[in-house]
Amino acid sequence: MGAIAARRRIIWVAVAILVIAAAVVTGFLVSGAREQQALPTPTPTRTPSATPSSTPTPSPTPEGHPENTKAYDLAALQVVEVFEVNPALPVDDDPDGDTEPLTAQPLAEGAPVFADPTGEPVAYLPRTQHFEGTVVPVIEREEHWVRVLLVGRQAIPSQGDPGQVTGWLRMADVELAANPHRVEVDLSDRTIDIVTDGASERVASDFASGAAATPTPRGRSFVMTTRTASLGYTRGLPLVYLSAQSPVLDGFDGQSVAVTAFHYHDAHSGEISNGCIRLDESAIARLAELPEGTPVYIRD
Repeated sequence: MGAIAARRRIIWVAVAILVIAAAVVTGFLVSGAREQQALPTPTPTRTPSATPSSTPTPSPTPEGHPENTKAYDLAALQVVEVFEVNPALPVDDDPDGDTEPLTAQPLAEGAPVFADPTGEPVAYLPRTQHFEGTVVPVIEREEHWVRVLLVGRQAIPSQGDPGQVTGWLRMADVELAANPHRVEVDLSDRTIDIVTDGASERVASDFASGAAATPTPRGRSFVMTTRTASLGYTRGLPLVYLSAQSPVLDGFDGQSVAVTAFHYHDAHSGEISNGCIRLDESAIARLAELPEGTPVYIRD
């Protein structure tokens, strides 16, 4: 009997231990479940899809000038055009600065142009016109505004600064388009590169540029228009006209403008031109493929 009683005590002790262990495990699981439920569920973050490099869309500057929703009589404003001189248009204050990979073109009949987004318009840019220059590169972008390069001049060289002019356009007045290209002209190394999405393509290893008395304008400008004119020296090849004009000539060849251009010429080496950049046949053919509004940088 003593042995049986001892075995019963051992069994009851074992049962008690199992009950206690089960209670501990159950308490841990319940506690763990409550802790998981108490943890905040992370809000899913949407990862923006990568924009293809060939169609870049830069983000607008978070802060900028206030929106302007006024209506303006465009007919009362001076047109932005290659032959026009408008003292109210500011000259580019950062000629070596970057440009956005974007062009702007006015909607409808045109867009008012502002020297300062907080002021009144000083000109208007048509959607289309005979000598083009209405597809313009964006050099600064805000939520309600874009700053762009323009054709025309603030003054002729004999009376003031003929440098590249700029202006502000309201975002509501324009449509934007991607343009991943720019042209880099190095007057010292005598090279011309087309840069597309960061990849550089050498299109010229020599060219002719302006003589000392009639230098090629430096800084940034853009492709205004590309045309094939009946000029003997171009041999039937296209001319790529830029927005930049001569820093020293009020006009040229009987015209009231002195527009800089890329074009073919049999003599296409050295500092010998009136400011234009003379190229061989393959180089001008390649540059003529670029869209209007493509930025062009000319540097020493």
